[in-house]
Amino acid sequence: MTTGLVHLHNLLRWVVLIALFWAIIKLFLQQDALKASKVLLISAHTTLVLGLYQYFFGPIGFYFIKTMGMAEAMKDKLARFWAVEHIGSMLLAIVLITIGHVKYKKGGSPKTTLLLYILALLLIVAAIPWPFREGIARPWYPGGH
Repeated sequence: MTTGLVHLHNLLRWVVLIALFWAIIKLFLQQDALKASKVLLISAHTTLVLGLYQYFFGPIGFYFIKTMGMAEAMKDKLARFWAVEHIGSMLLAIVLITIGHVKYKKGGSPKTTLLLYILALLLIVAAIPWPFREGIARPWYPGGH
């Protein structure tokens, strides 16, 4: 089951990135971005739920803190990435996406939402375990190598 959830989580990364780019482009062009923002919000939160399940019940993430202790996990590059960096960055990015969506939906400044989405994009891109990242890499697509 864990493998299937990892694959789904990996696949949804692309949905989130595409929706985020879509929303950013719409906001930048000063077009109505409510639909794009809603797709982004839903896909980001769905990915979050899957990620939180994996974090607490999977073989990495919180498991490293439980087995190694926080001090030792922070000294290990792999453990630190999965136990702290990935989840912390993604949580912050989804908070920014959520705030941006709510502000936009309530008629707030599109520029504020654009800024929040760009910050979220930077956090997400920095915290994805891209295939070229040594020691923490994941494939480009689910089941890929």
